[in-house]
Amino acid sequence: MSAVLPGPLTRAVKLRQHWVDRLAHLLIGLIALALIAFLAAPLLSILLQALQGHDGEFIWFDNFVEYAKTPALLGSLWNSLWVSCAVTLIVVPLAFTFAYALTRSCMPFKSLFRGITLIPLLAPSLLSAISLIYWFGNQGVLKEWMLGMGIDQIYGAPGILLAECLAVFPHTLMILVTALSLSDARLFEAADAMGTTRLRKFFTITLPGAKYGLISAALVTFTLVMTDFGIPKVIGGNFNVLATDVFKLVIGQQDFAKGAVVAILLLAPAVLTFGVDHYVSRRQTAMLTARAVPYSPKPSPAYDRLMTLYCAAIASLVLAMLGMAVFASFASFWPYNLTPSWRHYELGLLDAEVGVAFFNSLKMAAGTALFGTLLVFVGAYLLEKTKGVEMLHGLVRLLAVLPMAVPGLVLGLGYIFFFNAPANPLNGLYHSLTLLTVCTIVHFYTTGHLTAVTALKALDSEFEAVSASLKVPFYKTFWRVTLPVCAPALIDMARYFFINAMTTISAVVFLYSPETKVASIAILNLDEAGEMGAAAAMAVLIGLSSTVATLLFMVLAWWTSKRTQAWRGR
Repeated sequence: MSAVLPGPLTRAVKLRQHWVDRLAHLLIGLIALALIAFLAAPLLSILLQALQGHDGEFIWFDNFVEYAKTPALLGSLWNSLWVSCAVTLIVVPLAFTFAYALTRSCMPFKSLFRGITLIPLLAPSLLSAISLIYWFGNQGVLKEWMLGMGIDQIYGAPGILLAECLAVFPHTLMILVTALSLSDARLFEAADAMGTTRLRKFFTITLPGAKYGLISAALVTFTLVMTDFGIPKVIGGNFNVLATDVFKLVIGQQDFAKGAVVAILLLAPAVLTFGVDHYVSRRQTAMLTARAVPYSPKPSPAYDRLMTLYCAAIASLVLAMLGMAVFASFASFWPYNLTPSWRHYELGLLDAEVGVAFFNSLKMAAGTALFGTLLVFVGAYLLEKTKGVEMLHGLVRLLAVLPMAVPGLVLGLGYIFFFNAPANPLNGLYHSLTLLTVCTIVHFYTTGHLTAVTALKALDSEFEAVSASLKVPFYKTFWRVTLPVCAPALIDMARYFFINAMTTISAVVFLYSPETKVASIAILNLDEAGEMGAAAAMAVLIGLSSTVATLLFMVLAWWTSKRTQAWRGR
């Protein structure tokens, strides 16, 4: 076609395409600069801080040697490791059995049980710690029963173990449900034809098929416990772990060098588990082929009743934890006056000025959902649907998956070292709500990026090829085709960003000021002040706001699907 166009017209078309390509390269360059400034540079600052002395001179690994010579700090490392291993060994079998019941039985109320176990995702992780204090603390309901079991107190290792199990169970369950859902019924039919027992089918078909999901679930569980800050802070007592050590060294003792060393130690297991998970996922083979038959469990009255009882027991524990927090938030004066009142809510929202912090949380969550979704989706689109500058593409791909291996506590510490430097031109962002929002976006960037990439890979590249042949700029194709088709994924990403921004603690605990304090941090402050009832009330409010937001996102998804997904029907 271009051969028959007049010379000036041909040059005009080529010039326009040239500037369209340059625009795409400029946008992906800006995204790369943003990730370098708000992710790579803060992490590099932690490394530099760990290699420097008090006067800024390089002392190389002297800080690491000094750390190794400090028995208390080494004890915290050991505590973090054995608690993380113990929680992993407890939670993975429990979650696997629950997932097995959901996918391999005909028990009733499956949706109800799964919905109950996912409720803790809507509240800060420290809600489970607060509930355990009301159940087993010094004035707890079951304090005498706990003493009869030979446990002196819930504060310390026992409380951290129980609270972490409740907090990470939903994360582990989601991975294992997905792993067990991908099964080919033909394998089980062949085993039945050969007279294979149920136990043998479990060890020769089910476990091998789910082994990669089990490994991923174990790695995620270990990392979440290792890097969690809220639960050890609330119920840990004198039992120190790496996450609380970082906070004490940086905020309490102003020892930034040792804090950087501990941050690197926290970063190491997360990077290791990320690498192992990446290696395992590359070796994983497809469990479902084009000829696969979806597995449908067969009714077995005795087995189904057993699985129902097990799931009901787990769901009851989750409800007991959540229910106690709600009940305690309304109790007038625990444990002497249990008459329901709004006292703790008034104390938290008005007297303790947590209402301002709650409003800050809503603003931060809204900003994270809006700008995070926009940034992540545009970045993923430019990576998947545009060509040229391959080195820049590779850099953005690397930086996009890096946050998955960076604990929030480490990222927040890196922001202190980088943005608090007077020579940094971005120093004006320090202690601002904007920086808290950016930190939260970066912290949860990888999950949103992978969601967007998955949605974009489902679109045939012919859309862009046809647009290019018709001389239609890529941004028009993006607006008219890509965006409407990927609308459900965009809503899922926005919901993910919003809920995590409302509940996060570790990513922002170092970055707030009195004017930019958020609700999750306010809960920690109320707990330190001894106002446990008000802390429970604020945690319940965060859970309630996350629930309302989830319902609103569901309505938005339904409305959007009707407007943009009609092509999926016949």
